[in-house]
Amino acid sequence: MSSEKPHKGKIIVFGIIFWYPLAGVTFQFLHYLLGLRRLGYDPYYVEDSGRWIYNARKFEFSPDASENIAAVAPILERYGFKDRWVFRGNYEGGQCYGMTETQLLQLYKEADAFLNVTASQELREEHLSIPRRIYVESDPFAVQVKVARGDQPTLDALAAHDTHFSFGENFGAPDCDLPLEGVNWLPTRQPVFLDLWENPYPPSRDAAFSTITTWHNKGKNIEYRGRTYYWTKDREFLKFLDLPQRRSVPFELALEVDEPTHHLLTSNGWRLVHSLDVSREIDGYRKYIQQSRGEFTVAKEQVVLPRTGWFSDRSCCYLAAGRPVITQETGFSKILPTGKGLFGFLTMEDILAAVDVIESDYEGSCRAAREIAEECFAAEKVLGSLMERAGLA
Repeated sequence: MSSEKPHKGKIIVFGIIFWYPLAGVTFQFLHYLLGLRRLGYDPYYVEDSGRWIYNARKFEFSPDASENIAAVAPILERYGFKDRWVFRGNYEGGQCYGMTETQLLQLYKEADAFLNVTASQELREEHLSIPRRIYVESDPFAVQVKVARGDQPTLDALAAHDTHFSFGENFGAPDCDLPLEGVNWLPTRQPVFLDLWENPYPPSRDAAFSTITTWHNKGKNIEYRGRTYYWTKDREFLKFLDLPQRRSVPFELALEVDEPTHHLLTSNGWRLVHSLDVSREIDGYRKYIQQSRGEFTVAKEQVVLPRTGWFSDRSCCYLAAGRPVITQETGFSKILPTGKGLFGFLTMEDILAAVDVIESDYEGSCRAAREIAEECFAAEKVLGSLMERAGLA
């Protein structure tokens, strides 16, 4: 590696694509890398964690990262990041892939800043030598509650960063019910590298409103102010279980469920496909979104009830593919343009009205969706603003 700095500096993007190698996660970080490069930075992708990786084929955690490396490394190299990525398993028996360990340690000495996207990288002394340390939180709520409780590991992790961004774009508004003391949270959102989402596919007559999701999550529910805030989508989908019976257009979910849940959903008119088949590689994932009629999805209670203003990185991809989105309201409608290509809902009546607006001018709804992506989520705009506010422009 040359020690000569590019014009805007070397930026490390910390992430989780080797740890959790599904297509939606890969796109999330690829958007950061490609956007930063287009803005004139020299980005590197790094995972340097003590966590074992998740093997999506075996549904288990493992110290052997080789299968995940084989799945993800060719994607990074395909988009021009050969010699600019590294996975180091910082645990007993862990190995270093991509750049050598010597090169990684040199990168830490040369880097001008890192973006700890999803705040997934635990920081050690060698990371703290990097001059600028940017925290990018993709899922608001849990950290804010832990700070309010005085949770020391959380406070220490935040203090190791000098600038803090969150997808909670409604933070600080009168209707946002979250404690924000102690951290200066700056709003941001998922960047989308629009070139990746040009859509060559007109929807077929039976194309469905779809989404790619996890039905049930365990272990992340949080008690706050005397009530449980849930981190799982099944509770929200069940509120709108009979939606496919209310309109003639099809609705489809890409997910993994047990047989009783499969029967419950299909008996109410939902089409189901396996999310692992959709998410196994990025081209199939992108094609699935591009060939959908649009997205219908819900959000987890932890971002809905406190009106965080959160918006899904996957929904951004539907918009970028020119596919309208109907998604559960988190307060984002105060920030993003709604009513044509994008719709927020609270009730079944809101959903049905959105479907009717989309179907009354489907081509116009698709154009509006892409325009929202261009105006609000283009990587150059989102990351340009983030880097400027972080003092790195």
